[in-house]
Amino acid sequence: MAHYVILGAGECGARAAFALREKGFAGEITLVGAEPLPPYERPPLSKAGSTDASDPKFIATAEKYIENGIRLLTGLEARDLDTASRTVTLSDGTVLSYDKLLLATGAAARSFPGAPEGSRHIRSLRTHHDAAALRDAMKPGRHIAIIGGGFIGLELAATARLLGADVTVIEGLERVLKRGVPEEIAHLLTERHRAEGVDIRCGVSIEALTEETGKALIRLSTGEVIEADLVLVGIGARPNVEIAERAGLAIDNGIAVDTYLQTSAPDVFAAGDCCSFPLSIYGGRRVRLESWRNAQEQGTLAAANMLGLNEAVSAVPWFWSDQYDMTLQISGLAEGAATHQRRELGAGAFILFHLDAGGRLIAASGIGPGNAVARDIRLAEMLIAARAHPNPAALAASDIKLKSLLAA
Repeated sequence: MAHYVILGAGECGARAAFALREKGFAGEITLVGAEPLPPYERPPLSKAGSTDASDPKFIATAEKYIENGIRLLTGLEARDLDTASRTVTLSDGTVLSYDKLLLATGAAARSFPGAPEGSRHIRSLRTHHDAAALRDAMKPGRHIAIIGGGFIGLELAATARLLGADVTVIEGLERVLKRGVPEEIAHLLTERHRAEGVDIRCGVSIEALTEETGKALIRLSTGEVIEADLVLVGIGARPNVEIAERAGLAIDNGIAVDTYLQTSAPDVFAAGDCCSFPLSIYGGRRVRLESWRNAQEQGTLAAANMLGLNEAVSAVPWFWSDQYDMTLQISGLAEGAATHQRRELGAGAFILFHLDAGGRLIAASGIGPGNAVARDIRLAEMLIAARAHPNPAALAASDIKLKSLLAA
């Protein structure tokens, strides 16, 4: 009986395991996770302060894994991969033989250079354990300092302020959300955070991050020292490629896979945050995406291709972020855009449509209260997938429905 092994028990790995059964695979499935907890959803982690300290939102019950014949091994790391003998050695010495293997090892938070390791006052956010520690610090009278003005940093800043903590955000670049978010939207969010009492500092360099007498200390290049009860380091993530690299697999900003999520080794696939792949709608440009929906979609796609269905990656990238009562949604990749059109949706909501030099729609970025931009961003996603060249004036005209442009 064939044995399929999945390394990484996050959203991607768990989705792949269940998708194998849904698609008719009758062999053995082993799902291996480094954390002691069963697979859980990670998006709520950055909103940790708004929830209680109970268990995370699990992807499935323990019974569901048993019912589907999925052997779930938690608290174990994969230490060695031998593609010649088709074996994986785990941290407890267990050796798993596989017929096909999926690497869904995810990504790890980047650490701040020189910062003390294991500090209670200097944290990153990747796990439920991290979220619990942050939640405990988000209280009135506490000062939270966040290094990095990306999605995670700003979402946690919003949560901390809602819970009454004082918040300082330090961003080395000239503005927050520099990567992938248009300046108009980043400016709006910056002003909202400042109106809520967040101290946002951009273009600031940090000389040292230390701790002393129960506090974290951030020494800026100006000589100023910022003291905080807790510092969150949110300076991005690095793909977990170590086991693939040791096994000799091709690495290119993550584990390099082809359009079917196949690695350079026979019968070894990779999916989710850990891999980079060519995206045909952007001319085969190799990308690596860190998003909940991409992890879900690629888990299902990897399962299909492990079963020989040869389904190519085709989904349009999609991201979202909730901050206060505002939701930001982005479809596509705006890098390479030549122009953009702004569509007003009312109540402060708007969408920016990004077009390349040939007039093709390549991305759309929207922000507004609640789900104000959700429907139009979804329609934009469909236009991007269709490689449409919509009339720019029609994109900007709020009285012209996007659905009519899609029909055209």
